[in-house]
Amino acid sequence: MVKATVNGTATFQLNMAEGRAEVDGKNYTLDVVNTGNTHSHWLIDNRSMVAEVVASNPETKEFTVKVNNNTYQVQLKDKFDELLESLGMASAGKKRITEVKAPMPGLVLNILVKEGDTVTKDTPLLILEAMKMENVIKSATDAVIKRVCAVKGVPVEKNAVLIEFQ
Repeated sequence: MVKATVNGTATFQLNMAEGRAEVDGKNYTLDVVNTGNTHSHWLIDNRSMVAEVVASNPETKEFTVKVNNNTYQVQLKDKFDELLESLGMASAGKKRITEVKAPMPGLVLNILVKEGDTVTKDTPLLILEAMKMENVIKSATDAVIKRVCAVKGVPVEKNAVLIEFQ
């Protein structure tokens, strides 16, 4: 049994097995054919659906799924996730990100944040020029900037710490 939350609002209890699916206690016949790495065709009680996994984060069990050209954000939780959450240990086993390192040697062109700023995942932090290309370095997590180690106009080596998070 898995709990699926769709678009942050609707929650469903799912149980899928070969040839059947149970959604909130209601049973459906199910036939799924994978048509590619991220594409599949579903028949649910003889209703046809085309599905594509657009993005996935297995660590957080979050997925962006397109079904018949409608996009949905889906988060899955199994009984172990629920147990950890009920014990106040939902973040157990998750790696905490404390710094951003240079993915390659380059020149720091611009710094877009300062100490004390609150950033969310995918917030642009700085611009790093490498091999004549400008690369936007983004935050991998929600955090508060503790220290900006990079200096505008100064070259950095690969794995140099650019930004530290609290």
